[in-house]
Amino acid sequence: MAERLTIGQMAKLNHVSEQTLRLYDKFGIFSPKLRDEHNHYRYYDIRQSAVLDIIQYLKSLGMSLKEIRAQLQSPDVNEIEASLRRRHAQIDEEIRSLHIQQRAIRRTIESFERYRNSPPCGMIVLEYIGKRELYRVDTGVNFYEHGIEMYENMLRKLQSSLMADGLPQSCFYNAGTILRREHLLRREMYSTEVFVFLEPELIPEKHTETIPAGCYLCIYCDDFHKEAEYAARLLAEVERQGCRICGDYLCEVLAEIPMMARQERGMFFRLQIPVEFCNSML
Repeated sequence: MAERLTIGQMAKLNHVSEQTLRLYDKFGIFSPKLRDEHNHYRYYDIRQSAVLDIIQYLKSLGMSLKEIRAQLQSPDVNEIEASLRRRHAQIDEEIRSLHIQQRAIRRTIESFERYRNSPPCGMIVLEYIGKRELYRVDTGVNFYEHGIEMYENMLRKLQSSLMADGLPQSCFYNAGTILRREHLLRREMYSTEVFVFLEPELIPEKHTETIPAGCYLCIYCDDFHKEAEYAARLLAEVERQGCRICGDYLCEVLAEIPMMARQERGMFFRLQIPVEFCNSML
């Protein structure tokens, strides 16, 4: 006669908790071999460990108890394989999501490091900036003709576009604006496009734009309402140095600082214009 194992003994032998065995019994996937009619104690048979091993293995692969029960009630190798393939695809998506989240965290940490180490507001510096990829949306509205409320409305359109493309909320951070070169050369403050910098593999082709590496005249700004004034100072410096504007003006948000008292977005910008110098100046 097989040895009777109490629930505690069965749990200890199989490295599970008594609570787990009770849950499996309640869910109908693993029940005691017999129950004592008088004291209602559960008794297991060591041979049942084989079934418990299968349950624990499938559970470790991420299968739900409902899926496990279905497999045990009607064992079908093809269905088990199909279920595992679905779980494999799910894990791939979870890994992708975690990688995006990890990069977003790293990007946020870097933005605060740049914020702490940036030049004082209003200082103009020449910087070399590497190639960048951005996700952009044209909202059709020139936000310079409006206030920060319109800017927030433009950001809602950017956010909606990101969500529609299956990108997570973590991608919606430090959004900036683009002022195209043709408007910049005419000294027109006209910008309808908003963007975020992302890794190229995340960006759908229709929203992708590459910002080439190069030298940028930059000025730092800590107030949304000062941007037009600071951009004018940056253009004046371009003229003073006699360099050529060779691309679009970017208003890049380096860091966002919560402004709970004012209930609005606090931003620290790097305004930048790509420039080229003639050989005689090198």
